[in-house]
Amino acid sequence: MIRSWESLKTILGFFGALGKALAVGIALTQFGANTPAIAADTVVVRLGLFTETISLAELQKAAKTGELPGSLQPYAKGLSEQQRRFFLGALGMNIPMNVVTIDRLVNTQIGTTILSDFATALARKDKAGVQALRAGLVLGSTAPQGLSILSFIAAYPSKRLEIDLPKAFIVAENLNTAFWRTQQFMLAIAPQLDPKTSQIAYPFDPSQPGTAQVKILNLSLNDQKRDRKIPVDVYWSTAATPDKPVIVFSHGFMSVRTDLRYLAEHLASHGYVVAALEHPGSNEANTNLALQGKTRVMKPQEFLNRPQDISFVLDELEKLNQTANHPLQGKLATNKAMVIGYSFGGGTALALAGAELQLEHLKQRCKKNLAILSLGEAMQCIAQQLPQNTYQLRDTRIKQAIALNPTTSLIFGETGLTKVQVPTLILAGSADKTTPALTEQIVGFDKILSPKWLVGILGGTHLSVKDPSKTLDQIGQPNTPISGGEVVGEQAADVRKYVKGIALAFAAQMTPEAKNYAIFLTSDYAQFASTAAFPFRLMRQIPPDAMAVVKEFVKK
Repeated sequence: MIRSWESLKTILGFFGALGKALAVGIALTQFGANTPAIAADTVVVRLGLFTETISLAELQKAAKTGELPGSLQPYAKGLSEQQRRFFLGALGMNIPMNVVTIDRLVNTQIGTTILSDFATALARKDKAGVQALRAGLVLGSTAPQGLSILSFIAAYPSKRLEIDLPKAFIVAENLNTAFWRTQQFMLAIAPQLDPKTSQIAYPFDPSQPGTAQVKILNLSLNDQKRDRKIPVDVYWSTAATPDKPVIVFSHGFMSVRTDLRYLAEHLASHGYVVAALEHPGSNEANTNLALQGKTRVMKPQEFLNRPQDISFVLDELEKLNQTANHPLQGKLATNKAMVIGYSFGGGTALALAGAELQLEHLKQRCKKNLAILSLGEAMQCIAQQLPQNTYQLRDTRIKQAIALNPTTSLIFGETGLTKVQVPTLILAGSADKTTPALTEQIVGFDKILSPKWLVGILGGTHLSVKDPSKTLDQIGQPNTPISGGEVVGEQAADVRKYVKGIALAFAAQMTPEAKNYAIFLTSDYAQFASTAAFPFRLMRQIPPDAMAVVKEFVKK
């Protein structure tokens, strides 16, 4: 038996974590289980060699009477009134959920991962922890009062629910606060997720490759004014015409220009010219030098250099466009360009589209404890060393922007994103730990005033959109509160397929084919393209109920 106040606090902490886990886990788990022949009537909490046994009847009585279970009464003297209310309130917490809605939200890749992780904390000889957890969650949600800790225990298909506390805490801690807030937002948009049989006949599949054979032109450009050597891979085909925009790619922090190679090849096969450049001050090569102590991981000037890199590349492409006998002569519409940026590159893309860097709040925020920041926020804090508080880096040649998992929470301040001047599409993954969707994409999306689209990938992680050749290093990576647990490679093939389709449709809005592709930039098509592993959502505005979640977060 556990005989100390510290151990009792651990039990209380577990129930708090479990209550939070249930609130989100039900939205991510797989629906479908028969009523168990047996159900748990005892909870056994294990901490090393010590255990505490609490009956379901005691917990049910406690929830009804507001008194602690009898087996815990000896320790009640060590509890404050606030702690008692917390424990009893967790027992009485109900989460009414429509089972049909649950069915719509299930089967995501991240849901399977969460179930598997939580199952490691359940002691079972039959190794059926995932199935048992699923059954308890789903059947518990069918109780008249909705899902609660008590209904979960009552539905759990075993006489005993045995929990290994240290393992339970490890799993709970690996899902950070921003992650849970994002799931709350996703639940808030649940009414938008009800699938319906599509009555629309889609004329073709925009995710399929075009007929043109893709060629790659490797350039090594040198911006002498800024002492920047910029490698560029230009993807093109003989189908390229000046009535289609030039598309420029901006890669992520510590990465390379082939981040989105699959997308560049796809767009080029449809007649677009794609220039994927490398930012020398924030690429993989710079990081390697930093690890050797030869340079900084990133200088604050990089926030200004990156947009200027793209403007410089457009200047150089225009020179090629006018070079006699060059294969790209006359094919480059550099005055009506589109930028696609990923992660840090997403912030770069938004700056080129007109978003203003506003650093006053960032400088105040970044003086505080950085341990509570996500990796995306911590990276933005490097900008606090820039001398001015505002910077405008818009390039008027950029007529559209796509930002995939962008960083926006600090760098653009309160009103910087209101200055975006062009149609913009933002993509967010619900399970992104590096640039959490609610903080980095959703709050920012609401501030944009120009025509805009928000794409949500339920179950998508930060690296899900990357070229599979660039995510091989994720194999065997530990799952931590700020990284790991990435859904990549073949597991994320559905995500990359959808990204190819919407990126092509978005680019086509700047061509005579705009009307033919507009149908693919709709919520109906997102629903149609959804898969069991990845439900896709597209909206032009955040619905009121979901917006309330955003506003609640902003207040904090």
